Amino acid sequence: MKYEITRIKGGTDNCYLVSDGKNAILFDTSSGKSRDQVIEACSRYGMKAVVLSHPHFDHAENAAAVSERFSIPVFYHKADDELFDNYDAQPLRFYGLVGFVVLKMSLKVLRNTKVSRPENCVYVKEGDTLSDYGFPDITVVELPGHTKGSIGLLIQDHAILVGDALDNWIRPGVGHLYCDLDILKKTADKIRSFGPRRIFYGHGNPTDKFVY
Repeated sequence: MKYEITRIKGGTDNCYLVSDGKNAILFDTSSGKSRDQVIEACSRYGMKAVVLSHPHFDHAENAAAVSERFSIPVFYHKADDELFDNYDAQPLRFYGLVGFVVLKMSLKVLRNTKVSRPENCVYVKEGDTLSDYGFPDITVVELPGHTKGSIGLLIQDHAILVGDALDNWIRPGVGHLYCDLDILKKTADKIRSFGPRRIFYGHGNPTDKFVY
């Protein structure tokens, strides 16, 4: 069975429901202003888990609320645990005009928005699957560079959810904001190595390829 991936667009950010038609997981949770929209979309399914690409507000601000509402765990990488307490534990840099504009617009909010740590948290790492939650063909992949612990999901053999490792603000490519650009470029190469897949970004429209 091929899973259905539904994009939930909140402002400039995306989160995604991955469903087998009855049950679903949520990848990222958008920012607080989209909370009702996200919870309404999730209410159509039997929710099994939340997976966070990383804990920045535009990806994780609703994680605690969704976890509590549906009594489900929240998965993320241990290396990003510190970001719940302090954005500046992993400050972002940028490249290019797009990166400059995006960071300038978001930096104040990144620093001043407290992302609540969900009570039901589970650390995940490269190669972990969601088999115990009814999705054996979904695998965690580590995609560091934007943050130390950024992760994505490989969806069967046809899709990948990448968070901010890549973005599609103007055209598909390496994410414009990073804590370590060299590592982020290696992550882009890693994503390319998975072969042709539909790519679902934290920012921008999904595509079948990217360039950099």
